[in-house]
Amino acid sequence: MEYETLPLENPDDKLNLLMANNEPYDILKLSGSQYNRLAVQGALEPLGELIEQYGPNIKSSVPQEYFDNAMVDGQIYGIPEKHPRGFVGSSLAIRQDLLDELNLEVPTTIDEFYNLLVAIKEKKGIVPLTGFESIIPEISGAFGVVTTFEVENGKLIHRLESEGMKQYLAFMNKLYQEGLIDPEWPVNKSETVQQKFTTGKAGVTTYGWGVASAVTTALHKNFPDAKITLIKSLTGPDGKVGNWVQGGGVSWYIAVPKASKNKEEAIKYINAKLEKELFKNLAIGEEGVHHKVENGELFPILPAFNDERGSADWFMTGTVSADYEEQWLLRVRKDPVLYATFEDIQTQLSVSRSDPTLLAPPLPVVANNLQKLTKAENDYVIKIIAGAESLDNYDKFVESWKADGGSDMLTELSAWYEQSK
Repeated sequence: MEYETLPLENPDDKLNLLMANNEPYDILKLSGSQYNRLAVQGALEPLGELIEQYGPNIKSSVPQEYFDNAMVDGQIYGIPEKHPRGFVGSSLAIRQDLLDELNLEVPTTIDEFYNLLVAIKEKKGIVPLTGFESIIPEISGAFGVVTTFEVENGKLIHRLESEGMKQYLAFMNKLYQEGLIDPEWPVNKSETVQQKFTTGKAGVTTYGWGVASAVTTALHKNFPDAKITLIKSLTGPDGKVGNWVQGGGVSWYIAVPKASKNKEEAIKYINAKLEKELFKNLAIGEEGVHHKVENGELFPILPAFNDERGSADWFMTGTVSADYEEQWLLRVRKDPVLYATFEDIQTQLSVSRSDPTLLAPPLPVVANNLQKLTKAENDYVIKIIAGAESLDNYDKFVESWKADGGSDMLTELSAWYEQSK
């Protein structure tokens, strides 16, 4: 096998050029938008009959609903590589010693959270809350806004159409106007937010389990005895609470180019890699060498796991999805701080939900519009939070957003949603 990666700059242009020139590739690992575009263009081989003839492991490894997701004009052009598992990715964070100094408990409601920020500003004189995100699920969930698309009264809507979105933006703008969130919110980056929190310049920060190790290490350089305490999904005035379950859909599509001269061999190869024991070895290595079992759970053996299996997911062409849900956790358990934070954040699962469009197939109108519409939404939300735009013009922005492709995208997704019920 020879592997090649697309360039970081303009990867889609490079991919289109390779396909147009009928370059001799046999297997492609594609994003949803890449998969849909190439399938519609006729650049990919239909795989239904090949999988039926040469892919028994493929058929048994991928749940049928994910094959349904891969349909383009009634044909399967790619093997869906299921995301390992759904998880909650974020919370808010504060130093426990700061809470103790203020003689306050961890807030659980939006009002208690507001009071905490006021106390930090008045008694400590530091930035009460730092971050850079447009939507903070732990806060927006208090107003009923969690995922990009929502279902209201049985109808699929975008969160911009939700009344809760206006309430969330009004609350965030209030925090900004009262000096309770970072004045540099619109220009902050992840690194600057972490630096402000770990040096004590900010009291509360947006936080994800993926940065837990780096943040904890940096924090202990300045506050050796500090303990990070999570502030989880807050309950709003109407009793609403929620967070976003990320993952669980399709990460990649494994396709065979129409121009390939080795179509049968490609499917045989993918099928062989999905034999259960071989896949396990490829994914997490050998027991006693790369991983071990403790109390019925898998844990990595370091540094062997990182050295020899740390990047294994990039070389997968599909997964044995039922097994990989647990095997994937080795990548979280390779660091004790990361794993502890991950587990703590997952306690929000009971009040969290997935996007209702999670299992939607790659749809052409969505693929052509989602990226630009998401950017327009994020830019506008940040401006509202920072007071650069007025909520009085919110409805006009939504009308403009719909006219720029939002309505077409919603129409396409709604048609799929109604059929999938």
